[in-house]
Amino acid sequence: MSVKFIGYIGFNNSSEVDQGTRNRALDLDYVRNALRVQEEGGFDRVLIPFGSNTPESQIVAAYGAALTTRLGFLVAHRPGFTQPTLAARQLATLDQLSSGRVAVHIITGGADEEMARDGDVGTTKAERYARSDEYLDVLRHEWQADAPFDHDGRFYRIRKAQSAIKPEHLPVFFGGTSPEAIEVAGRHADVYATWGETLSATRETITRVRASAARHGRSPGFSLSLRPVIAATEEEAWRKAASIVERVREARIRQGLPIRDHAPPNDGSRRLLETASALRQDERLWTGVAQLTGAAGNSTGLVGTPEQVAESMLEYYRLGVDHFLIRGFDPLGDAELYGRDLLPIVREKIAAYDALQSVQAS
Repeated sequence: MSVKFIGYIGFNNSSEVDQGTRNRALDLDYVRNALRVQEEGGFDRVLIPFGSNTPESQIVAAYGAALTTRLGFLVAHRPGFTQPTLAARQLATLDQLSSGRVAVHIITGGADEEMARDGDVGTTKAERYARSDEYLDVLRHEWQADAPFDHDGRFYRIRKAQSAIKPEHLPVFFGGTSPEAIEVAGRHADVYATWGETLSATRETITRVRASAARHGRSPGFSLSLRPVIAATEEEAWRKAASIVERVREARIRQGLPIRDHAPPNDGSRRLLETASALRQDERLWTGVAQLTGAAGNSTGLVGTPEQVAESMLEYYRLGVDHFLIRGFDPLGDAELYGRDLLPIVREKIAAYDALQSVQAS
């Protein structure tokens, strides 16, 4: 099993420590620098996020692909706002233009307010997962069909669909920990994506997804999202983490945002908030920012020296995690730091572990 590293391009060089919430205006200088730093730093892909008030992820990915030669792109995409046949052609075109460097991260959506901004009003979470399931059925059919096909479903009715352009290899990432999400992931995910929880919680999630996928004859990979905080010494790294917490707290208070009594609408954030009931778990799993933000997205980290954090990442790899989506609170500076000081050590440790496993199996 090999390991892949996914970085992040959030449209500007700010984070929760600056704005309380992530500001998503488009800063072209930052995007260009982030592409360069993460390609030179050895990242395999970068996530381009999706939001109801943010720059459009596929267009940013197309721009990025034109400026890079090796870096791949994980394009966040939300079903329900584009017809699946059109989305299939858009993504296949992007795949061809980038020479096969694209993957898609299907974001079903959990917050009613977020969905309503794009006109999706009145749907339940269960309905949205059912829609994502059907959407992915049509998407893959469009990619694979050699002849025109019809589709009659609950959400989509299609006649004589056929695409002249098809992807060479376009992996589908999918996340969510509710029963509905796990079932859809089992049917469709090439890579199942989850946030940084404890080792025991991650093991449980991997077991659930594998059982769901096995019912469909599938075996997905697993991606874990983390916000590593690294420094030359462990003490310095924990001081750095404490400073990040205080800066996030001050930014949220300044903007009138809550720092406690959160009630997240989605199952994944609720699980992560439960994990954040203790500031520190599994020796170096750090949840200080998750506590303040209500576990809004990728908000937990591993804290320590590069060697210590790499050792913790190896523990997740042993569970079956083969992709790590990592980003920092100083987006550009941390991406450069990870590429220089963290990724090489993780790769070295995983290569040694894989070699030992191969010897023991022979």
